[in-house]
Amino acid sequence: MTVGTRHDNIPALRSRTREELARGTFDLLVIGGGILGTSVAWTATQAGLRVAMVDAGDFAGATSSASSKLVHGGLRYLQTGNVRLVAENHKERRALASEVAPHLVNHRPFLVPIYADGPHGAAKMGAGVFLYSALSAFGDGMGRLLSPKQAKRLAPGLRTNGLKSVAAYGDHQMNDSRMAVMTVRAAVDAGAVVLNHAEVLALRTTRNRVTGAQVRDRIGGGEFGVDARLVLNATGPWVDHLRRLEDPKAAPSVRLSKGAHLILRTPEPWRAALTIPVDKYRVSFAIPWEDHLLLGTTDQTYEGDPGEVGVVSSDVDQILGEAALGIDPSYLDREHMTYSFAGLRVLPGGPGETSSAKRETVLSQGKGGMLSVAGGKWTTYRHIGRTVLEELRKVSSVPLAEDMAVPLKTVPLPGLASPDAITHRLIIDREPGARLDPLVARHLASHYGSLALDIAALVREEPALGERIHPDGPDIWAQVVFAREREWAVTVDDALRRRTTVTVRGLDGAEVRERTRRLLEG
Repeated sequence: MTVGTRHDNIPALRSRTREELARGTFDLLVIGGGILGTSVAWTATQAGLRVAMVDAGDFAGATSSASSKLVHGGLRYLQTGNVRLVAENHKERRALASEVAPHLVNHRPFLVPIYADGPHGAAKMGAGVFLYSALSAFGDGMGRLLSPKQAKRLAPGLRTNGLKSVAAYGDHQMNDSRMAVMTVRAAVDAGAVVLNHAEVLALRTTRNRVTGAQVRDRIGGGEFGVDARLVLNATGPWVDHLRRLEDPKAAPSVRLSKGAHLILRTPEPWRAALTIPVDKYRVSFAIPWEDHLLLGTTDQTYEGDPGEVGVVSSDVDQILGEAALGIDPSYLDREHMTYSFAGLRVLPGGPGETSSAKRETVLSQGKGGMLSVAGGKWTTYRHIGRTVLEELRKVSSVPLAEDMAVPLKTVPLPGLASPDAITHRLIIDREPGARLDPLVARHLASHYGSLALDIAALVREEPALGERIHPDGPDIWAQVVFAREREWAVTVDDALRRRTTVTVRGLDGAEVRERTRRLLEG
C-alpha cells in the first residue's frame, strides 16, 4: 500500500521552525513540553507574549503521558481532611469536562468495594462518597451505596467473595497523550513556536542572567540558539538537572516517585472503574480505558536516571496483587497484558515516604533569573498555567508585564464538539467507497472532536488511508498522516504510542512499525 504522498517535507518543516526559533528575542522560552510547559505556553500566548517551547523528547513523551488518565477531585484527599482541595479539583474537573474539552474528557462511574476484612466500613464510605459528590454540586449524580449484584453488572470482574457493599461515585477520565497534543496545538494556534525532539545543551546568559538556550535538533541534526527575556524550566523529573546548568551548586528541590501501570485485555467491557482500598490511605485503580483495563499505580521513591524509568517484575507483582483485592483472579492473567508503562511524580523535597508527600506545585527562581516549575496534576494543569503567568507579571525582564492581557478563564481546546454529533457526521456524511465504520467513527470523534472531519477528508482524498492500522484496533492510517502533518509526530513512537492507541493495545508489531516509519518519512 502506498499512502500519504501529500505532505510537507518534515526536515524542511523542522528547518523553518528552527529558523523561527533562532530569529529575534522571545518574551518567554519554555523548556519542557509536558503538561506544565504546554499549559504555561498556552496561557502566556493568550496573554500576548511571544513564546517558544522546546522539548528534548516528544511532547508529553515522559511523565505527562504516563498518568492514571484521571481527571478527578481526589476521593482519597477526603481521608486527610483536605476538603478545600477536593472542591477546587472538582471545579476544574467540571470546567474541563463541560467547557474546555468535553470531546476529550469523559464521565466514568467509580465503585469502591467494601469487604468484611477491608480497611473501611460501609457507613464511612457511604458518607464519604456522598460528601465527595456534594463537593462537585452533584454534577455527576449522588454518591450512594450499591448492592454487590448491582455493582457486578457495572464491573464484571469485581470480586464478590466477602463483599458487603459497594460505594459509588462519579469522576472523569481522558487520554492524557491526546490532551497534551491538543494543548500544544492550542498554544500554537495562539501564536507559540514549538519544536519537539530539541535538546537544550546549555543555557545562554547575559550579565549573569539566563537569557536563552543552546539547542540541538535530535531529528535533523545541528545546533541553534533561542534568545528570550525569561526562561521557564518545566522539565519535570529533569528540573534539577536544568537548575544545575544555571547554578552548579543548586541544591535539590524535588524528589521523584515512580508510578507504574499495566494495561490488560478483558473478556467483556466494563462500564465502571474500581477504586480498591489497599490500606487505610492507599488505593489501587482498575479503570476501563481504550477498550482495555488500566491497573495501578505504585508509589515508590526513584533515584535513578529519569530517562531509564520503566516497569519491572516487582511492579507487575505489586499491581496484580493489589488488584486481586477487588478483582477475580481470572481477569488478572499476565497473558492478558498488552502494555505497561511507568512515570515519575515530581514531589516537593523533604523527609518521609513519597506516598505521604503533598501533590503540590513547586515554583522557584534561580540566581540567574530562570523560573522553575514542577509537580501538579492533570486535573489542575490549567490552574498551574495561570499561577505561573501571575509570577511572570512580577518579573521586570518580561516586557509589558503590567499590561499583559488577562486570558479568559475558559478557552476550549481545538476540536470542541459533541462526539455523538461528529460520529453521526462521519458515518452518514461520507462518499460511497470511503465510508467509515461506526467503531472507527466513534474512536475518531472521541479523540479528535471536530478535527476528526479533517482526518475523514484525508480518507476521502485517498481511500487507502481509511484502512485500519491493525484489524483488532480502531485506529486508521489517516491518523498517522494527520499526526505527521498537523501534530508534530516524527518517530514511530510519537505516532503509535502518543497520537494513536496502537501501542497501548499491544498492536504495534514489526510490520505495523515499519509501515508507520515509511509513512512518517514519506
